[in-house]
Amino acid sequence: MENSPTRHGSSDAANAALHHRGTNQSGMRDQNERLVLSLVRQNGSLAKTEIARMTRLSAQTVSVIMRELEDEGLLLRQPPMRGKVGQPSIPMSLNPDGAYFIGLKIGRRSAELVLIDFLGHVRAMLQNSYRYPAPREILDFVNSGIKRLRAGLNATQDKRIAGLGIAMPFELWNWADTAGAPREIMDQWRHRDIRADIQALCSFPVYLQNDATAACGAELVFGQTGNLRDFIYFYIGAFAGGGIVLNGRLYSGPTGNAGALGSMPVPGADGRPTQLIDVASLAILERALNARGIDASYLWTSPDKWTDDGPEFDAWFASAGAALAYAIVAAASVIDFEAAVIDGWMPAFARQRLVDAARASIARIDIEGLRIPSVREGTVGIHARALGGASLPLSERFLVSAAAAPRGL
Repeated sequence: MENSPTRHGSSDAANAALHHRGTNQSGMRDQNERLVLSLVRQNGSLAKTEIARMTRLSAQTVSVIMRELEDEGLLLRQPPMRGKVGQPSIPMSLNPDGAYFIGLKIGRRSAELVLIDFLGHVRAMLQNSYRYPAPREILDFVNSGIKRLRAGLNATQDKRIAGLGIAMPFELWNWADTAGAPREIMDQWRHRDIRADIQALCSFPVYLQNDATAACGAELVFGQTGNLRDFIYFYIGAFAGGGIVLNGRLYSGPTGNAGALGSMPVPGADGRPTQLIDVASLAILERALNARGIDASYLWTSPDKWTDDGPEFDAWFASAGAALAYAIVAAASVIDFEAAVIDGWMPAFARQRLVDAARASIARIDIEGLRIPSVREGTVGIHARALGGASLPLSERFLVSAAAAPRGL
């Protein structure tokens, strides 16, 4: 490796690693290295004997791989484990400084830049709130923000930035009316290749993914999903969206738009079909608060501080929970998901209240003939989309073969 990591390939989730076998054929070294890194990420630390057992690679092959990964600065030796027969085993763990990743979330009400290390720990974060996203302002924020993030790294760390991932809604221009933005400003997105614009600012590769799908990827890579292999994921931001995980892998489909859960039909207030996005989005709550003369800007600037007192909150939690319940039941009739995970741009107590509302609403739906997945809270939280953006280059360059298809180089 020259100065910075140079892994290439497709994305996957670390927790799929146990279901992959390595190969002792010489042409598969890159895949085997990804497999080792994925296993170490999932387990925290592993000795070469444990990796050989899990992957069925030869002990010699594993030794070579781990030695090379250590030389490249991606793995660190831990204190020897003694007390067993024979030579003490030496666990290896990921080196936090092995690689760095930048995530960019472009939302309807705010943008975020986050810098994470190889373990997924946040090293720095910047936020910019606005009434609507304008391309020129976003690029100015990204340009100045990347410089600020990199200024906090030393020269060696800076060379190990492995990529930047963008998490943003696809076809953002279609949300002009709903976002309350000037149509001529939002229409600028139709003619911009934001990935190419940001790539021109960076010496490392830039990737692009739908924001809610990216948030799902953050839950998969960084979250506490346990042994979940198949789950549906809802992220409630300014607008509701989500993603799908199948067989431990983020599934985005041939066009990158699989899991477009915001478009799922659900009953509206009058009982007629509408879309999930028109009921469960925070923009609906904002509109109700504004109609009562309440400044709701704090929903976007301080998502960890807002309260849920008042009839507007009560009505929103009830309707959003009911809409999510119908979406979960409908999804369960197509795929036998183990769980439905709900997260969003909201404090933990509000997320819990929304999950409770969805569970209560499911109990009132006729589910005969269906197995309903467990409904649980997401574990990444309000920054899931930005962290999901950062997970794109991490998955693309360091994890085992894959399934998500971020639009990148």
